[in-house]
Amino acid sequence: MKKLLLFTILLLAGTGIASAQKQADIKFDQVSHNFGKFSEASPVQTCVFTFTNTGDAPLVINQAVAACGCTVPTYTKDPVAPGQKGTIKVTYNGKGKFPGPFKKSISVRTNGATEVTRLYVIGEMTEAQ
Repeated sequence: MKKLLLFTILLLAGTGIASAQKQADIKFDQVSHNFGKFSEASPVQTCVFTFTNTGDAPLVINQAVAACGCTVPTYTKDPVAPGQKGTIKVTYNGKGKFPGPFKKSISVRTNGATEVTRLYVIGEMTEAQ
């Protein structure tokens, strides 16, 4: 009986410690960027998404992957301390693409409470005059 009581106390203590662990979280200033209209004569467009670590542990971006090869994200590789900011730069290259509207997504995976966030870049490439 004493062993069962001791086991129960240890189990509850372990659960309490595990739930009290610090965790990172990510919050973006914006999750969508509109390039507007631009000419296919200048097909490369770039924007920067800024995020903040709103958690209480270092935030690590494990991966940022675009749904299309015409969109390339680059991101902060170092851990971002709680309360600090980081960036994800997204470059869209419409060279060789047909003119018209587009919407591309970028999936950002982190070690934070919010494991996956989707970012979007939209715009319209017009024919060169």
